[in-house]
Amino acid sequence: MRTTAEHRQEGGPVRTAESAVEAIQREMTVFARRARASAGRMHPELSLVSYTLLGHLEESGGCRATDLAAHYALDKSTVSRQVAALERAGLIERRPDPEDQRVQVLQLTEAGQEILAQVTRRRRAAFRERLAEWPEDDLVRFAAYLERYNAGAEGIGAD
Repeated sequence: MRTTAEHRQEGGPVRTAESAVEAIQREMTVFARRARASAGRMHPELSLVSYTLLGHLEESGGCRATDLAAHYALDKSTVSRQVAALERAGLIERRPDPEDQRVQVLQLTEAGQEILAQVTRRRRAAFRERLAEWPEDDLVRFAAYLERYNAGAEGIGAD
């Protein structure tokens, strides 16, 4: 961590560790609000939670609704409502688990794969545009910090 003198030399505001944590919390709240707001612009029928669940289903190759709830530290009823809406929209479907026929695994449909790819392209383009002026070193550092922060949140409830 930089000393106050080092930070002052770079022309940034002088912060204590406590004020830095407060700024991080405030800025992450703004980030989350913007992410929720922009989700509707990316695809009107696809909320940020729905987009996130579809992304996890794609990445995992399918899983149970209880696995989604556990992974995102969400209440099972919240996931159940989201899953029902995604099923009604034809974006996911339930299939028997090949290892245990009593268990239903959620998987993307072809339409779900197409919508997810479309929204992902739009989201990445929006991020690229927003970060276009950032030097590569800053982007690499920012990505590493976010990965480090999120890795430390494993098993912790919603922030």
